[in-house]
Parts: sequence; structure tokens; C-alpha cells
Amino acid sequence: MEITPNLKMPYIMPSQAQKHVTHNEALRILDALLNLSVLSRQYSSPPAAPAEGSRYLVPANASGLWSGQDGKIAAFMDDEWFYFAPLHGWMMHVADENAFCIFSGSEWQALLNPQPLAGINTVADNYNRLAVASDAVLLTHNGAGHQLKINKNLSDNTASLLFQSGWTGYAEMGLAGENNFSIKVSDDAGQWRQALRIDRASGNIAIGSVWPTAPLHVDGPIRMGAYEATSVPNAAQAGSGAIIFVKTGQNGKPAFSDGARWLWFEDSQPVPV
Repeated sequence: MEITPNLKMPYIMPSQAQKHVTHNEALRILDALLNLSVLSRQYSSPPAAPAEGSRYLVPANASGLWSGQDGKIAAFMDDEWFYFAPLHGWMMHVADENAFCIFSGSEWQALLNPQPLAGINTVADNYNRLAVASDAVLLTHNGAGHQLKINKNLSDNTASLLFQSGWTGYAEMGLAGENNFSIKVSDDAGQWRQALRIDRASGNIAIGSVWPTAPLHVDGPIRMGAYEATSVPNAAQAGSGAIIFVKTGQNGKPAFSDGARWLWFEDSQPVPV
């Protein structure tokens, strides 16, 4: 072989005359490609007065002296342009964008912002484009508050937090197939059941199933005034919708305030006090 396999630098051959020419050619290639940093990748034709040693990434459909050199590194050295085809895995800095890129074998891709895949201590894939394997993940403020945003495309899509064990989902909370907030749970057989749903328009809560057939549907305030109270508070002060469980007098029966009086529940029927 007369050239190196990767950078294609010429070897000095045995009994070669003017060995310095071959040596200088190899140095020129090293100077162009080592610590590769191009000034720009936005020029569609060569600049009018390029500086000695300046390098550019030739974009698609280039013209002038760069015609037919699309995708190559153009380096201006010794008053002429030299071109180098990138190889898979090459890294490059783009000065006017302050960006780092890597060559995929067919195109230059930004290392950051955006990066199609990112894996931290694990491997990301085309579905889980960001993957993290860690005991914990910290998201903190930068001098004020902090929000974690989960955005979906259409109302019948899902934006949720899914909790798994052994890669099987057992609980999910968020906007699951609609725009009302819900919490769902699943058994080992994969049967999902809605545990809670909050209507986005009214704030009403359904517990146990889908409204309006939920075992408990709340369209007004529920306030626990006291739990196992030892005495009965004033119903008006407690306010309408307050619920208490009284230890004495009613043997732990629940009581509900309508704002003026307490209603004790016996055999599922309210009994005025």
C-alpha cells in the first residue's frame, strides 16, 4: 500500500526521490483533519478571500470551485482548495454555530440540541429516545421554580406517568386517552381499572369507575371536619358538606352537615338530628 487506510496519507516509499514532497503532503492532510474545526457549513460557494488554513463543510448543491464536492471538508492551503471525504465517526466543530457534530456515515448529526438518541448508563432506542439507568433522577430549579412538562399531540392521545415492575405496568396517572386527569391501576393479568377521574371542566371527581356510573361521584365540596370527634361541632360553623365520625352519642356513625344541621346515616338513610 502507498497510502494509509483512514486518512489516505502517502507513505514514503523505498528509493523514492524527493521524499519531502510526500512527507509534506501527509503533513498537509494532518493539518487539515486533526482537531477538525470548520468555520461554517452555510457557504454554498467558496469565500472570495479565504484565509490560509481555513476549513469549511461543503453543503449540498454547492457551486463554483466547490461544485461536485458536496459533503466534503474543503481546506484552503497553499493557495488552493483540498477536499476530504469524512468517514463514519468523525467529529467536527462548527465555529459559527458553536456546535459539535458527528458523521453517521451519511450525514453530520449534532451531538447536542438536537440529538436523536441519548442513553445515560443504558441504551436508548427509536421508541425510548431518552433512556436513563440510575438509582434516582434529579430535576431542580435554576433560581426559581421548576416544571416537568408532558405534552401530547391530540386529545385522544396519552400524556401520563406509567409505573412498572418487571416492565409490567401497574399504575398510571395523567391524561390517558382524553383530557381529563385520571389514575388507573392494573392487576397481574393486565386488567386496567380507573381508580379516580377528575373532570377538567367542572373539577368534579369520580372514584372507582367512569362517571356517571362511579360508586362515588362528587360534584360539590367534601370536607372532613373531624375524624372520630368526641363532641358534635356546630353544623353551621363546620359548613355545608362537612363530614364527621363521632365517637360518643352515635356510636361512630358518620354525620353530614347541610350547613344548618347534622344528618346521621342509619341503614344508608339520613336521619336529622
